[in-house]
Amino acid sequence: MSENQSHTVKQQRYGFPWKQVIGLFLSLALTFLALWIAIGLSLPVNATLTIIVGLAIFQAFIQLFMFMHVTEGTEPVHQLLGILFGLFVTFAVVAGTLWILAYAL
Repeated sequence: MSENQSHTVKQQRYGFPWKQVIGLFLSLALTFLALWIAIGLSLPVNATLTIIVGLAIFQAFIQLFMFMHVTEGTEPVHQLLGILFGLFVTFAVVAGTLWILAYAL
C-alpha cells in the first residue's frame, strides 16, 4: 500500500517535463534561425558571424538553465566551478585548434 502511495506522490511531484520541452523547442528554433541567417540571408560575413555567435551564447544560457539545472541545488559554488571549468576546457580546445591551424606545415 505504501509503495503505491509513494509511486503516486512521485508522479505528482515530477509531472510532465515542460521545462525541458520548452528548452528543446527554443534550442531547435535558435539552431534553425542561425541556419537560416547563414544560408538564407545575404548579410556581410562579419554581421552573420556576430549574429550567429550571439545566438550561440543565448542558446548556451538556455541549455544551462533548462537542461543542466543551474538554478537548482544547494551548493552554487560547485555549479560555478563546473561552469568555469567548462569554459576553461572550451577555451583550451578552441585556442589549441586555432594554434594548430595557424602553424600547420
